Amino acid sequence: MEAIIAIVGRPNVGKSTLFNRLIGQRLAIVEDVPGITRDRLYGTAEWTGRHFTVIDTGGIEIEGSNDVSLETKKQAEIAIAEADLIVFLADGKEGLQRDDLEIADYLRRSKKPIVLAINKIDNLQMVQNIYDFYELGLGDPIEISAINGLNIGDLLDLIVDQLPVDLEEPEEDDSIKISFIGRPNVGKSSLINAILGEQRVIVNEQPGTTRDAIDSPFSWEGTYYTLIDTAGMRRKSKIYENVERFSVIRALRAVDRSDIVMMVIDATEGVTEQDQRIVGYAHEKGRGIILVVNKWDLIEKDSKTADKMAEQIRDALVFVAYAPIVFVSALTKQRIPRLLELVNFVSEQQNMRLMTSDINDLLQDILRFNPPPSVGGRRLRIYYVSQVAVKPPVFVFFVNNPELAHFSYIRHLENQIRQNYGFEGTPIRLSLRGRDRSK
Repeated sequence: MEAIIAIVGRPNVGKSTLFNRLIGQRLAIVEDVPGITRDRLYGTAEWTGRHFTVIDTGGIEIEGSNDVSLETKKQAEIAIAEADLIVFLADGKEGLQRDDLEIADYLRRSKKPIVLAINKIDNLQMVQNIYDFYELGLGDPIEISAINGLNIGDLLDLIVDQLPVDLEEPEEDDSIKISFIGRPNVGKSSLINAILGEQRVIVNEQPGTTRDAIDSPFSWEGTYYTLIDTAGMRRKSKIYENVERFSVIRALRAVDRSDIVMMVIDATEGVTEQDQRIVGYAHEKGRGIILVVNKWDLIEKDSKTADKMAEQIRDALVFVAYAPIVFVSALTKQRIPRLLELVNFVSEQQNMRLMTSDINDLLQDILRFNPPPSVGGRRLRIYYVSQVAVKPPVFVFFVNNPELAHFSYIRHLENQIRQNYGFEGTPIRLSLRGRDRSK
């Protein structure tokens, strides 16, 4: 399971710039989907083989009294409570400020590992500005320039050195792990209770696990499952349960542990930006996805209501067009048995492996009816394809030059694979590999 790093500090010290520097191009969300890149909260970074999630928090104003300041402070406190390590960022140009001292005192009480970084040290003459920050009592500060990339590698070394080492997954079991994610009050816990009550199953409730979720292992018709509920916040942070912006952090943990994600959407509210963020993360992680529209009993319906809502959901979540949609009611138990049927189906789709001869026969048909377009007088040539992995399925296409592949043609290849073999409910990955001319 990936560690979570929170970047914390006063306003305008360069937190977002450092965030962008750390994650580079390794974004945890799909960038070309409207409504997702705006107001980005988190991303995935990698350094020396260690992956971790980075959280960009709003600036903390200790004496801020307006609603925005108070809300931002709450959100930062939630990020601190959920983080495994904190990067405390200060401004080396402005020097040590009173708010820095107050924030440092708060961070010490969190008992979390802290890396103190002094930003905006853009040249060697400014290095002496960092010495005042020893007064914070957080150990040796590291001078950086997020905008210029100065000492970012050294900062990442410090982060990795202090990351907890006990975040690995427990010993694998054979159960299908299903996380229920979504905004507060969409009915995640109610759906889990409805599933457990609907089926005649053997249940072993395990509240309060180290991953801040409630796991419910059970069996149904010979298959073992683990339902992961993300309803609870740990420690004091649950007093901010109404702050929806950072409930996404708990969902990240659950997604990392899951095989399949049940994205729960409130039928009375539709898809929100936070729903888009969470689904985007699950998609990038290669998890199976089922879109569960709960509270369907509260909607006035006619013969076209379901189709209209499905179309709205598809428009908002176009990047997971492969995910099945099911309309349910945890209250009335409407279509609850359908959920486990879909889980079994998506699990089969995730683990489906195609014969090399079959997928290459399909490739020849694709090339015959719709060959790749030429680029600058040169044309992409695809020699053969092989499936190299499952969960998610990964296909490697061996070509003459990957740079000749247009995005739209890669999407065409994916669509053709789906049309012929399904892979419903699971992302698939297509990779192009250049041919070794020596062979």
